[in-house]
Amino acid sequence: MVRSTRLIISMPKRVLLGAFVLLVLAGAYGAGAADKLLAGGYSDPDSASAQAEEILDETFDRGGLQVVLKLDGPDGVDISRDPTARSVADAITAELGADDDVQDQILSVWTQPTLDSALVSRDRTSALIIASIEGGEDAAPGRAAEIAETFTGERDGIDIRVGGQALVYSQVNEQTSSDLLLAEAIAIPITFIVLIFVFGGLVAAAIPVGIGIVSIVLTIALLRVIGSLTDVSVFALNLTTAMGLALAIDYTLLLLTRYREEVGRGSSRPDAIVRTLATAGRTVAFSAVTVALSLSALALFPQYFLRSFAYAGLGVVVLAALAALVVTPAVLMVLGDRIDSLDARRPLRRLLRLPSPQDKEPEDTWWYPLVRWVMRHALPVATAVIVFLLVLGAPFLSLKMGFPDDRVLPGSASARQIQDEIRQDFDDDLSSAVTVVMRGPIDPGELAAYTRQLSEIDDVNSAGSSAGIFVSGRQVAPGSPDDTRGDTHVLSISTDRAVMSEGAIEQLDAMWALPVPAGTEVWFTGLTAVTDDTVDSIYAHLPWVLGLIAVATFILLFLFTGSVVLPLKALVLNILSLSATFGAMVWFFQEGHLGGLGTTATGTLNATMPVLLFCVAFGLSMDYEVFLLGRIREEWLHSGRTRADNDHAVALGLARTGKVITAAALLMSIVFAAIAASEVSFMRMFGVGLTLAVLMDATLVRMFLVPAFMRLAGRANWWAPAPLRKLHDRFGLSEEMPEHLSATPGERAGTGER
Repeated sequence: MVRSTRLIISMPKRVLLGAFVLLVLAGAYGAGAADKLLAGGYSDPDSASAQAEEILDETFDRGGLQVVLKLDGPDGVDISRDPTARSVADAITAELGADDDVQDQILSVWTQPTLDSALVSRDRTSALIIASIEGGEDAAPGRAAEIAETFTGERDGIDIRVGGQALVYSQVNEQTSSDLLLAEAIAIPITFIVLIFVFGGLVAAAIPVGIGIVSIVLTIALLRVIGSLTDVSVFALNLTTAMGLALAIDYTLLLLTRYREEVGRGSSRPDAIVRTLATAGRTVAFSAVTVALSLSALALFPQYFLRSFAYAGLGVVVLAALAALVVTPAVLMVLGDRIDSLDARRPLRRLLRLPSPQDKEPEDTWWYPLVRWVMRHALPVATAVIVFLLVLGAPFLSLKMGFPDDRVLPGSASARQIQDEIRQDFDDDLSSAVTVVMRGPIDPGELAAYTRQLSEIDDVNSAGSSAGIFVSGRQVAPGSPDDTRGDTHVLSISTDRAVMSEGAIEQLDAMWALPVPAGTEVWFTGLTAVTDDTVDSIYAHLPWVLGLIAVATFILLFLFTGSVVLPLKALVLNILSLSATFGAMVWFFQEGHLGGLGTTATGTLNATMPVLLFCVAFGLSMDYEVFLLGRIREEWLHSGRTRADNDHAVALGLARTGKVITAAALLMSIVFAAIAASEVSFMRMFGVGLTLAVLMDATLVRMFLVPAFMRLAGRANWWAPAPLRKLHDRFGLSEEMPEHLSATPGERAGTGER
């Protein structure tokens, strides 16, 4: 670190020029990143439902993303019997059938009268035409948008609007792009204003924002590269913007604060920069590794929505750390004393110029007596805070995970409006239908018997196959020959159970429990089946993800502190803090309290969001943990290592980092709150969740629980078995000043060192 820093400050202008050129090139390339990213990725591609959809596509040319055309006729007219409506519907069906991107089966009441209850509204004035589009989540949304543009409007007095899952994905893409611009427009200027108050200077405030922009631009370019090689979610852009700005601010804030301390102690500018990077710089690097490992665990999930955040998280963490460690020393070297400049002639100077960290000794700040008070009342403080967090986390015990549908969009989105009308005005919702794919040799009698058994399950409206359509065990119509191709069969089940409800899952379990004809294999798909498979997949992979995070965090914090107690403390306190955040998420977004903060509560949380929130929030909490423990350990190593020295080191370490952590948490919460302005409901949840997690961690955990715990543990905080201590002595890392830089400027002058 020292050698690289000396190299950077020996040619700072060339470093900054290189960074600028790289920024321009990455910005030009990354401008088209959103076009390479997708809006789906929530399901497990190896699940039974995914296999069923693959067979439907390959064998029956079905199973693509749906597009729904809603035809509304004049009041009082039965649209299914109106010759004008039929003429319009026939023309639409013919146009769709001629489109190479539209799959073979196109449903309408005029061609499938048995689906009347699902395709015609209760008042008979509205009807649906449903088609499926090839190309999956990559191509289907764009094609759906083209279909919407082509057909939306009026034909012969019939009003036509377009919705469906494919258009939901398209509109989610559009909404995400506009939300991203809004988040940036909110976060960047507000962050800059707050930074002015934190640093007391316009120039110093601009550095973290500039480094954040560099991190974001470079990561977006990286995501475009990755998106051209594999599936990447468009929502990774939101994480890139939030994390890039937040981490750049965190890292730069730590570096600039330490730089000011070193200058305040009398170090020359080059020496102050080198000493800053040798201490706080190593903390930044170590923190980046810790955060990156927490986010990299998301790559273990098969859903590319979650893997995308691993790609984005790893990229933005590494690039934010590199930008901070490379650009910051170059900027400090070029600017010199101008880093704290603010035009003295402006009347805002007195308002904005706040005391810098070196203006007061740590013991003279309000942090030091606060921590001392907490440690004098360690047990009651710890008990009160833990009880409070457990109460906040109680709603998490009723967590129900589901699958995102059209209701992630705002009410103004056409795809959302149409699906709302279908839920309200139609007896049957085909989105709740279950599709069964059966493969293997079977005679028509066995197929009919299995179809009949499916129709007898509670709340099944009908079950159909090529052997017939059955209602409550009785055949009511012949089946479609198109539902059988060789030894592969499709069975369609209409149900009254709401998609993703507990009742729907129980009904699906009953279907799975039916004995299948000998020699055959079945797979179930549909939104309920996909939801069930997704939740099962997340639970199956969760122990590995949590285990990786726990082991990696423990090892890294041990290498950083030399203690086995402090890593365990960090794991327990972080989980306690996050449980409270998750409780709030269930209370707001699942149960719908306070209006679901402007979202539509569906009774479930998007199954991917709790996992994503945990990995991101856990990584960020470790960020603060490393900042704090680095300074505490530095004070501890320079002390007599008594119990009183432990208490003093904790108080002094928190006093030295309190302003940095508080300012960083405030700024980070501003960035995440900007994401909460998103009109896509689960991104609003993501923004609110991270805002709460950061604020809770920086206040209740860092200011109260950490000093209380470290007071109660005393010297045991620093305990490790002898073999592990020897291991740490050899491989450990910390923010402790390297020996050749530890002398004061006066001591170095006495020895002739420059």
